[in-house]
Amino acid sequence: MIPKAEFGRTGHKSTRVIFGAAALGSVSQKVADQTLEVLLRHGINHIDTAASYGDSELRIAPWLRREPGRFFLATKTDRRDEKGAREQLQRSLDRLGVDHVDLWQLHSLADPIEWDQALSPGGALDAARLAKEEGLIKAIGVTGHGTQIAATHRRSLDRFDFDSVLLPYNFITSQNDYYRQNFDALAETSEQRGTAIQTIKSIALRPWMENEHTRTTWYQPLESPDDIDLAVWWVLGRRGVFLNSVGDVDLLPLVLDAAERFKEAPDSATMQTLVERTDSIPIFV
Repeated sequence: MIPKAEFGRTGHKSTRVIFGAAALGSVSQKVADQTLEVLLRHGINHIDTAASYGDSELRIAPWLRREPGRFFLATKTDRRDEKGAREQLQRSLDRLGVDHVDLWQLHSLADPIEWDQALSPGGALDAARLAKEEGLIKAIGVTGHGTQIAATHRRSLDRFDFDSVLLPYNFITSQNDYYRQNFDALAETSEQRGTAIQTIKSIALRPWMENEHTRTTWYQPLESPDDIDLAVWWVLGRRGVFLNSVGDVDLLPLVLDAAERFKEAPDSATMQTLVERTDSIPIFV
């Protein structure tokens, strides 16, 4: 089984790999149910989805009826105003077939104008605060992408004491000095506050070239099991972070298998060799 750790101050002891349910956005219920069996074999107890992930919330709903109480359930809103976010939360609850979620996240909050709107009076954060008071959600998080997002999340934590943050983390991204320094500072603040850190894009290889998409990930992923092992182990080698799995159901078993066999992180020389051998390049400019 995959080891567990305290998910920040939420009181949940989560598997260090979280199922990234974007992988369910365009699959059938049959494929989704087969994916559930994979998760159960590895003991995964945390699902992360979003209102914008196609049919993902609908695909998860039967799982929650079948396995009540097994999963910590997180979803997201991409609306920036209070009214729109509230409406989207209610839609998510209806689609998931639940009366509350464990974590509701302000999704992809990177644009400065949208950031200010969402975190100002009348913004999505106000919807989250009210929903928490009403028991519709238990915790509030924020997510984002791009080379600036670690710095942006630091600003977000200055504005509001979020329960979790979610952002990219892999070896090649960490070679960007600006990103690494802000990620390290974010991690230090998060540890002090008990803020959970979720990471994404662990097995990213490079951006897709035009007309090249062969997976449901929005980036081209590593596909060799040995390469995936190294990428997953490198992320899990950082204490205190959680790894959100890949957005492709066919690659998911490889990520989970790697996590289950994790013992220690590969060194930098090994990871640099991986980068050179696979011609990896950053997915964010």
